[in-house]
Formats: sequence, structure tokens, C-alpha cells
Amino acid sequence: MKLSANFKQAYYLINTILAKYLMRNAWVLTGAVFLIISLVVFGNQVVLMIKESIKYGIPTTDLVPLIGFNMIRDIPLILSLSLFLAIILTVSKFYKNSEAVVMNSLGLGDKHFMVFIQPVVLPISLFILLLTTLVVPWTQTQKSIIMERSHHTSEFAFIKQKEFQAFKNGEVVFYTSKVKGADGDAQQQMEEVFIYTSGKSEPIITLAKRAQKYTDPKTHGTYLRLEDGMRYHGFPSEANKKVLNFDVYDLQIIDGEADSDKDFTKEESQGMMDLLYSDNPKDVAEFQWRLSQPLSIFILSFLGVLLGKTSHRGGKNLGVLFGIAAFILYNNALLMARSSLERGEISALVGLWWVHLLMFGCIFLLYAYRHEKLPMITNLLLEKVK
Repeated sequence: MKLSANFKQAYYLINTILAKYLMRNAWVLTGAVFLIISLVVFGNQVVLMIKESIKYGIPTTDLVPLIGFNMIRDIPLILSLSLFLAIILTVSKFYKNSEAVVMNSLGLGDKHFMVFIQPVVLPISLFILLLTTLVVPWTQTQKSIIMERSHHTSEFAFIKQKEFQAFKNGEVVFYTSKVKGADGDAQQQMEEVFIYTSGKSEPIITLAKRAQKYTDPKTHGTYLRLEDGMRYHGFPSEANKKVLNFDVYDLQIIDGEADSDKDFTKEESQGMMDLLYSDNPKDVAEFQWRLSQPLSIFILSFLGVLLGKTSHRGGKNLGVLFGIAAFILYNNALLMARSSLERGEISALVGLWWVHLLMFGCIFLLYAYRHEKLPMITNLLLEKVK
């Protein structure tokens, strides 16, 4: 009853100057921490996408959208961590400046801080809920479309004239004396073509006077239409070589069916209603994961208040270190539970919810320990057991 009364009192005091001062500090620190973490993640995304563009031949025009989609995907996690650290730093600042001591003398304690911080936590939680349920699935769909198009675009789009080029990890060596059309042109034309392919049993050498690159609209495979040429199965100097003369020969460069959609997970782009009515464990896991991210912020806000409580004799910024460790453990536990749910090892009723309940229980025990109520709770439980 006393706990309920304190929370009710905090609710009535939420429009006071002290509460607004706490919220303003939390908003400012959340923005600052979010900006710093975002810049680090953004730089990392740029480097990774440049590496992928070199590896998979992603056009330069697709790099900026892909980096943007990856950033939107990471915003819920970045924002969760930023708000959590901001709450710890805000409360810690109040205690270090003795402002919290004055508030404690007025009867305003941890429970009041937990309520005062909610006008910051709830809008951010709703924003992350919007991201995880609507925006991120859309970005995943758009990203898969771009990556699929890039997979269907042959690495041969970057052919250079009068230069030997190795493709497919050295399995194919290509040379042409003249190229007509810009890099990436779907109908790029070549003259005096030499192609060396290391086959399973014997090498294949193909010579052609002309060639044209095109993409099959049905299979999305990429082909070279070779004209007026020869194919040697085995080296020309070998006695058992096979020679094939042709007027027109279509040589498949990239298998569109095999290359498309390798990294795309359809659950990530499905709508919430489709996931809700699905019995597929992967769909259930994706549904619970989307709801877990905004829910985790609400739970972590209580922990942030407790970790931010410091004393002048206590170590500086220890709460931040403990907070980062708790955040990592919390998210790793959610990822493990998600994997177990996807594999069908746990029921959907248990799902990811047990992680949130466990975290909430740990926060309750920490609160009881900080307020020296743990022995009273232990004695009460022992009496009920007896």
C-alpha cells in the first residue's frame, strides 16, 4: 500500500519544476549519447557496405540507400542504449550535485524518479514500437530488393577493355580488346573476347569475335551472347582436346535463381498481423522480438534509476559500466531466447517473456537490497513456505 501511495504521489508531482528539470536533463543526455553512438555505428556501416560493394559488385548508387536502411534497422537498439545510459547519467548527476539529496529530504526517492522519467521513456518506447513494427520491416523489404538486384547484376558489369580480369575467385579469366557501353550497362557489347574457365575435369577456353551481355527476364540469370567463335575443351596443345565452332553461343555467367535472395529472411518483412496469426516458430519469434524492444526500454528505465544512485564516496561512473554490462546481458538473453523459439525448443507462451520477467525480478531485488528490505522479503517468503 505504501509503495502504491508513493507512486501515486509521484504522479501528482510530475508537473513540478523538479520533475521537469529531471526530464530536460534526460532528453539532452539521450540526444547527446544517441548522436555519439550513431556516428560510430554510421562509420562502421559505411566501411562494411564499401567492402560488400567491392565483394558483390554493388553499384555506387545503391550504397547510400543500403547504409540508410542499415542505420534505420539499428536505431531501436541505439536509442534503447542511449536512453538507458542517459537515465543513469541524469540520476547520477543529481546525486553528485547533491540535488537528489535535497529531493530525498523532501520525501522524493527512487520511486519518484522512476515516475518522473516516464514522460521521456514512453514517447521513445512508442517511437521504437513504430520503427520495429512498421518502418524496419519496410526497410528490410527495400534492402532485399536492392541486394537481389545486385546479385542479379553480374560482376562482369565492371569489365575493362584490354585488361585481364579474374572473376568468381579466379575460376573465370576474361579479356576483351574493346568495350562499348558504360560500366553496368545491361546490353554492354564487346569485341575480340577471350574467356578461360577452370572446369571440373578440364579447362575450357572460349574465343569470340563479338559478345553482348544480357539478363534473362525470367530466370534473372546473366549471359554473354558470343558470336563467331570457338570453344576448346582442354588446352589447344593437348591431343585429346575438343573443339567446337559456333556462330552464336549463349554462355551463362551468373545463375540468377541460385544467386538471388541469399541473405533475405521473409519474416523480417512481414506485417504484424501476418506474424500474429502464424504458427511458424520463426514468425512467432519475430513477432515477440518486435514487441520486446520497446518493452525492454520501459523495464530498463527502472534499472537506470537504481544504477544512477551514487554517493560521494562511491566510484565515479560505475553505474554506467554496470549498466552497459546489464544491457549486453539483457539483449544477449533475448537473442538466445529468440533462437530457441525459432528452433521450437521452447513454447510460444514462454517465448521471450521469461527474459523480461527475469530482468524485472532482478530490478525488484536490487531495489529491495538498496532500501534494506531484502531481509524482510526473505523472512516473509520463509514464513509462507513454512
